[in-house]
Amino acid sequence: MSTFQAPKGTYDLIPPNSATYLAVREAISVPLRNSGYGYIETPGFENVELFARGVGESTDIVTKEMYAFETKGGDKLALRPEGTASVLRAALEANLHKGGNLPVKLWYSGSYYRYERPQKGRYRHFSQVGAEAIGAEDPALDAELIILAHQAYRSLGLRDFRILLNSLGDKECRPVYRAALQDFLRGLQLDEDTRRRIEINPLRVLDDKREAVQEQLIGAPMLRDYLCEACKTYHEQVRELLTAAGVAFEDDPKLVRGLDYYTRTTFEFVHDGLGSQSAVGGGGRYDGLSEMIGGPALPSVGWALGVDRTVLALEAEGITLDIPAATAVYAVPLGEEARRVLFGKVTELRRAGVATDFAYGGKGLKNAMKSANRSGARLALVAGERDLAEGVVQLKDLVSGEQTAIALDAVVDEVRRALG
Repeated sequence: MSTFQAPKGTYDLIPPNSATYLAVREAISVPLRNSGYGYIETPGFENVELFARGVGESTDIVTKEMYAFETKGGDKLALRPEGTASVLRAALEANLHKGGNLPVKLWYSGSYYRYERPQKGRYRHFSQVGAEAIGAEDPALDAELIILAHQAYRSLGLRDFRILLNSLGDKECRPVYRAALQDFLRGLQLDEDTRRRIEINPLRVLDDKREAVQEQLIGAPMLRDYLCEACKTYHEQVRELLTAAGVAFEDDPKLVRGLDYYTRTTFEFVHDGLGSQSAVGGGGRYDGLSEMIGGPALPSVGWALGVDRTVLALEAEGITLDIPAATAVYAVPLGEEARRVLFGKVTELRRAGVATDFAYGGKGLKNAMKSANRSGARLALVAGERDLAEGVVQLKDLVSGEQTAIALDAVVDEVRRALG
């Protein structure tokens, strides 16, 4: 055992469990790749001001959870706590929005970092797959992204998740609601930190999970009662498109999400089998974020789905993904000449696209066959001196136990035929 362990609140992904995480990432990305979204990858750290401006200086993410540090050169950086600000920064820096082909549709996958109290489903290092559609204000884009996330979860076999939907209004109607909400909140018995939040971003108080706060929020003004006609019409179009696509959702007037940049459409995917950490993903429209970080006006919408949370949701529903074994064929040489010849055949099989492994380290037949079974391989190739003298190798079906001799020069074709 090593002297060192993974830092508190983090985890290592190791086989065979890591295969499930890869399968989840793939399932989420497939609908995106089929819908015009191109892959983007950004650094694991950014200028700390990018998140302060974009995510919001009043959010817990920036004030309490961000891993910020100063480099030897004096640069103030932060490990990325979320993906949207980084992706939008990269798109602006590369002038992707100037090509005239808007929206710019991007998807990404990676690790993110927040200093939180570790618990099941909430880690200090976590994995997400996200998608952003940059540069267009269209209810169909909002609906598209929700539908694609829904499609991804369904493809994994998940059924016990719900979609919560709300509108946060825009720069025309939200200030009126903000003032009404502040008047209401100032009359409540709240701690000093929460009272400061009332003045900076009162909508975040609605997202406070503490029971003592939620009890006092009964009767608070609802944003839906303050939406302007343009926002009402926009939101209704999103709802109609989702309904027409057969995607069920629940209207949640208290849904505000944890980031300052959201406008109009906001949504969350929740799974009832995960207890208090029920959110598996979410997102919304962020029409003013580009301007917040120094770019032009670029109305945009996006989401991020938690890979860790999705894996927990699969476990909660008792779903085991059908993941092909990493190895289809396992080669077992008996003797030095067989080792040389079989290694050559392993290379041929790999070049032909057949997942093949080899009994390294001079294992005896018994131990090598145990390794073959543990690998999950369907077939074993076994050869000794007598086999080579006859120009054959033994092809053994590790499921049925049947074994046949096949010609050395026909190994690739015979293995492909046996694998179907």
